[in-house]
Amino acid sequence: METDRRSQWLRGVLDLCVLALLDEQESYGYQLAQALDMAGIGPIQGGTLYPVLLRLQRTGLIVADWRAGDAGPARKYYRLTETGRQALRHGGHDWQTFSTRVTTLIGKGDDR
Repeated sequence: METDRRSQWLRGVLDLCVLALLDEQESYGYQLAQALDMAGIGPIQGGTLYPVLLRLQRTGLIVADWRAGDAGPARKYYRLTETGRQALRHGGHDWQTFSTRVTTLIGKGDDR
């Protein structure tokens, strides 16, 4: 997939992907980046992920707390708030509607 196109798509949906992961379990930044990559989203650099986490935190969709690491430095763990769950439900519905419409439109080209 073209890198520029992927970056543009990510700008619109990365927040939802992070909220979806945090709906499954609380996590810290590096762990979220790994989970996104393993889910097929691709590698997400800290310079992209951490501003998203900060924005989600500032808007009250997630909360964070520092915890001592077992064998290393403290980590900032993020978890979803109830407002974040609502945003995920609404945003997820909106995304599914939009992506279904795009898929349908693109699929029409297969019939030609």
